[in-house]
Amino acid sequence: MHAIGPHSAQRPSGGTAQIERFTQAGDGDQFAAAVLEGLSQRIKSLPSRFFYDAIGSELFEQITRLPEYYLTRTEAQILASHASEMIDRLTGRGVLVEFGSGSSLKTELLLSKAPRGIAYVPVDVSTAALADAGRRLASRFPGLDVRPVLADFSDPIALPSDLEGRPKVGFFPGSTIGNLQPGRAVDLLSLFLRGLSAGSRLIIGIDLKKDPRTLVRAYNDAAGVTAAFNLNILARVNRELGAAIDLDTFQHEAIYNPREGRIEMHLVSRVSQDVPILGRRFHFRTGESIHTENSYKYSIAQFHDVARASGWIPSKVWTDPELQFSVHELVAVDGVPSAQGFEWS
Repeated sequence: MHAIGPHSAQRPSGGTAQIERFTQAGDGDQFAAAVLEGLSQRIKSLPSRFFYDAIGSELFEQITRLPEYYLTRTEAQILASHASEMIDRLTGRGVLVEFGSGSSLKTELLLSKAPRGIAYVPVDVSTAALADAGRRLASRFPGLDVRPVLADFSDPIALPSDLEGRPKVGFFPGSTIGNLQPGRAVDLLSLFLRGLSAGSRLIIGIDLKKDPRTLVRAYNDAAGVTAAFNLNILARVNRELGAAIDLDTFQHEAIYNPREGRIEMHLVSRVSQDVPILGRRFHFRTGESIHTENSYKYSIAQFHDVARASGWIPSKVWTDPELQFSVHELVAVDGVPSAQGFEWS
């Protein structure tokens, strides 16, 4: 493990910095609308962003520690080995902005090598995750200026105004970008570029293409934690929308789609059934599925194409010896080209 040392900054937050709320109004309505819309489609689906309520977030933390789930530990090893190089151009007035920060555990590897005086801006939809991470980081890095922002990173984010003019490094670990279709990934990276501004850098984790058997095992663990994580989105429909879905009538399925180059997660109905939700009834045939998540896998060249289409210039790439995972440095340039015409190949 990489040792974490003491750290101090110019303005202490004590881990109690006020959370700045920008985009979370109407979450319950958004969830209800997404459920009704997704289950009304010919191919039923639910957005994967709704996995991460309190229970889902805890289940995902368990997933990251599973033996089959190589992504988290491999990325952490890369970060531990190369953190100094990743953070070397962030000055003492710099800002580290993490999109979808969660527990911020990986961030500690970068913060341990960061110069004094930087500000850390974790962006997440979970108040609890932001508060817990803020307290832990304040203890581990005394004086670190932690400036949490409660927001959905897929929307434009206004950073605290006093940080606007300072140099920035974005951090987007975990290959979260893989949950988006490549064209949408271009859009999100363009949004990050506009939020961070020209001259900034982005450190981003990307899962690499590999033996499909390794991929399927990573999303279908023997202990059934990923199955519980997937089924929790239906449990959330029950909890929050007053439905009475029998979770035992659905089963988790993870498959690799070689044509699309992605893992797909589904919830497959074991029986023919009608499911009432908010006054509407949704019919499921036996074997019909709800598509809950995609996880695209890239070659390094493919991801470079995505980065360029979004306006970033690919710079450095760090990988593990087995080429399971990669961490990329992207550099911002002036102007953001349109994503139209981008093709996934």
